[in-house]
Amino acid sequence: MHFNRLHLATAATLIVLSAPVAAFAQPTAPLDGKALALDRSKGNCITCHEFKGGDFPGSIGPELSDMKARFPNRKELTAIIEDESARNPQTVMPPFGRNLILTDKEISAIVDFLYQL
Repeated sequence: MHFNRLHLATAATLIVLSAPVAAFAQPTAPLDGKALALDRSKGNCITCHEFKGGDFPGSIGPELSDMKARFPNRKELTAIIEDESARNPQTVMPPFGRNLILTDKEISAIVDFLYQL
C-alpha cells in the first residue's frame, strides 16, 4: 500500500482533531462574585442593596448582610437571584437568570460572595 505525504498529513490531522478537546482546554479563572455584584452592567446588586465593600448603594432592597445565616439553603438564595418574581410576584428585582442577564456560573459566584457577607 502506497501513501504519499498528503495522505500522511491528512491522517495526522485527523488524529490530532479527534483527540479529546479537554486535553487542550485552558483552565478558567474563578468568577469574582463581588465584582459582578458591583458591575452596573451585570449583577448590579449595589444599585438596590447596601453591603459591605460597596460604595453609593441603593436602598430599594434589603441590606445584604449575614446572608449565610439568613439563607442557609443555598438553593433558596440562588432562586431569588435567578427569578425573585417566582417567590414574590410584586418584586422589582430583575430576574437575572430567567432574563439571561447572568449565567448560572455568575449567579453561583455572587452567592459565594454573598455568603461571605
